[in-house]
Parts: sequence; structure tokens; C-alpha cells
Amino acid sequence: MRVMALDWGDRRVGVALSDPLGRVAIPRCVLDTAQVRRRASAFTDLVEETSPKLLLVGLPLTLAGKMGPQARKVRSEAGQLAHDLGIPLEFWDERLSSEEAERIVREQGRTTRDARGSLDMIAASLFLQSYLDAHQADPEGEPDDE
Repeated sequence: MRVMALDWGDRRVGVALSDPLGRVAIPRCVLDTAQVRRRASAFTDLVEETSPKLLLVGLPLTLAGKMGPQARKVRSEAGQLAHDLGIPLEFWDERLSSEEAERIVREQGRTTRDARGSLDMIAASLFLQSYLDAHQADPEGEPDDE
């Protein structure tokens, strides 16, 4: 099952996709949040091209695990997006995914300033992989018994 993950920010939305079997997360692109909100062709064409069966949106909980204003905003906007697209929606804890993405970029010898555009899609791929690992399924979509 292909999953599209969105790391929703005020300015940018990082996009990652799973492989068709739902086992591996792949960073895909970064879009302006305004494009996603307006359902611009840059976003809708991507959805059409990849045909995700699930929209997974990172939920920016507080470090204490609580819903703050940003998490409520993301839930509202993502809920409307999923409704408009007709795609099931789930949320996944994305705490610290951006920090982990920054660490990965620094380990590659790049600065976070130079990688600003790619950080959001890397963060999306990190929480998507966490989700996929937690929901590992076989090719028929049935949960593994192992």
C-alpha cells in the first residue's frame, strides 16, 4: 500500500512516499504550503501520479506529547485536505524528526542552510519510515505475524 507522508509547516510541506509495498520511505519533494492549501497542480498532479492509499501527516506534538496550537492547526488543515482528496488520513508523531533530518544533513557535510529545501522531505521520510516499520505488512496488505 503506497503511503504519502506530509511534514506540514507554515511555509513548506515536505513530501515523502512509500514504495508500492509500503516498506520503504523515499523523500520526494518540498512544496510551498500555499500550493497544498490551494490544491495547486504541483500537488494534485503528484497525488494523481502516485495514487496514495493513505495520507500520513506528521503531528507536531509538544515535547510532553500534548496537542498544542500548531498540532491543532495541522489536524484541521490536513483533515480538510484528506476530505477533499478522498484519501484516508492518519497522523503520526513527528516530534524531533526535523532535528534528526538536520543531524543527517550535517553528517553528510552539508549545512542546514544549504539543505533548507530538502530538510522537510527528509523529516517526512523519517516519520513515514517509523510508521511503516510499526505497521509492517506483507504484499497482500495483511499484518505480519512475526
